[in-house]
Amino acid sequence: MTRLVLDTDILINLLRGSAAARDFVANALEEHELLCSVITVAEIWTGMRVHEEQATRLLIDSLKVIEVNQTIAEQAGRFKGTVKSHVLELDDCLIAATAFCTGAALATGNGKHYPMKELRKIVVQM
Repeated sequence: MTRLVLDTDILINLLRGSAAARDFVANALEEHELLCSVITVAEIWTGMRVHEEQATRLLIDSLKVIEVNQTIAEQAGRFKGTVKSHVLELDDCLIAATAFCTGAALATGNGKHYPMKELRKIVVQM
């Protein structure tokens, strides 16, 4: 079974009822171990609506949450330092490094946020 890190936008769209996100995640469950970065947890909690807390907890608890360790932090720093883009955010570098360092692909709806050539990406149309 291969690993797949779900980006924040996929999980937010899933929580908000997106059919495209729901279908993608349902299909991904069949052949992937689904992961997310602890950075994604923070991003989701930042924009979470009060009435979404229970569903959010259930969703996050169903995933393997990967914490940032030194290896991931160093790779994120390399991504940030070598990809020349003024819009490249450190949180996206940390999420990308989480996928890269765990040998996973990254599923995202925002492919432009992840210009790293070494990163395996699945861009989901939502």
